[in-house]
Amino acid sequence: MSLAAEERQRIDKWLFFARVVKSRSLAAKLAQAGRVRVNREKIDQASQIVRPGDVLTITLDRRILVYRVVGPGTRRGPAEEARLLYEDLTPPAPAAPLNLAPHRDAGAGRPTKKDRRALDDWQGDG
Repeated sequence: MSLAAEERQRIDKWLFFARVVKSRSLAAKLAQAGRVRVNREKIDQASQIVRPGDVLTITLDRRILVYRVVGPGTRRGPAEEARLLYEDLTPPAPAAPLNLAPHRDAGAGRPTKKDRRALDDWQGDG
């Protein structure tokens, strides 16, 4: 095998070795569905070749990953080994708002238990 052949790899194998997906068949489906871009170009084949320096944009369920390929993988090893295959260029997620509690203006929406008791007392049902 020549040096150039050793530095390139099929996208489905690379995604599997880099632990982006759980199986190679899922990696192939991801590529064929057009959810992977190589250097900003959408691909539709699992046999697409990636080389060191290529930038991959991967669309998963609820997130978008941006990775620069550092090298090809030889096996699906532990996560520490997989992280050596890429440089993570994914922008940080926007900060979530701190106050997540719902807000209801007084008199809007359903009455509270206290409001309900006061209404029952007023109507004489209590």
